[in-house]
Amino acid sequence: MLAFHSDQFVLPLPEGHSFPMPKYRLLREAVQATLPGVHLQEAEPASDGELALAHEPAWIAAVAEGSTSAAQQREIGFPWSERMVARSRRSVGATIQAARAALFGQGGRAGQGVAANLAGGTHHAYAHKGSGYCVFNDVAVAARLMQAEWHRRALPGPRRLLRVIVIDLDVHQGNGTASIFRDDESVFTLSLHGARNFPFRKEASDLDVELPDGCGDDEYLAALDAALAQAFTRHGRNPPGLAFYLAGADPHENDRLGRLKVTAEGLAERDRRVLATLRERGIPVALSMAGGYGRDIHTTVEIQRRTLELAWQSWQGWQGRTGDRPPAAAVEESAAR
Repeated sequence: MLAFHSDQFVLPLPEGHSFPMPKYRLLREAVQATLPGVHLQEAEPASDGELALAHEPAWIAAVAEGSTSAAQQREIGFPWSERMVARSRRSVGATIQAARAALFGQGGRAGQGVAANLAGGTHHAYAHKGSGYCVFNDVAVAARLMQAEWHRRALPGPRRLLRVIVIDLDVHQGNGTASIFRDDESVFTLSLHGARNFPFRKEASDLDVELPDGCGDDEYLAALDAALAQAFTRHGRNPPGLAFYLAGADPHENDRLGRLKVTAEGLAERDRRVLATLRERGIPVALSMAGGYGRDIHTTVEIQRRTLELAWQSWQGWQGRTGDRPPAAAVEESAAR
């Protein structure tokens, strides 16, 4: 399984900053040490043209040129620097590469069905601004780009619009993603999040499921099952051809910002159910790690490492399922029926 990473994901921050930046390095080291079936590749930076698929040119320019205001930087939570810009571009680029590998393949190989970004999940970024540690919205950019590439490629069967589903299981609502795709019927946004958590002014996703403080494994997994069933029922005869899965570690019971009581095993079962649901339906998926603010950073890293292990196991199932046929071709045929 391919996973995309960059040392530039680790951004130097002022002493005492609350964001757990070392988790990206620790996760890479854990993958290298324990998951030989996960092949790490360097994330490429997203270009201005790619970012413009989901962001206003004025916002892209302000970030690139360093003209963001003090208020905008406070809303993001990171001070501006050239390294912040590089990090933000590569975080988007990694999700683009993961989506492309899952859907179309890489280096002459067929679509892989599953691929991952070891960062990403920057779902609080709007078209015109950043927020909540998110500068650019990686999933929004990658979704729009994959739709464009799908349209351009000579795939079997008639050309059709690539429908996308975003399964956002970070504990915080994906407000930026919901806003960007508000009027776009080709992208279905599902967010399962804490009712009383950030953002306190929420946007309307296609399907929002709000969870009470203290929600544990049984309630969480029941809500997930119901949400997935509802999402795919609403798609009817027009199933998505690509999924983005934001596998946040922050619903965990020991997360500083989570307010829920989901155990590590509960999160692993969540991942199994999401990945199995997508594989059963033949829907390729790009994973982003999204949030994780454990009181012990190693707890967050282990949850994310296990997510990648389960993704690798799902990837193995995809290889047996599709053989030499790209997942995208199977989806195209399904859409044509």
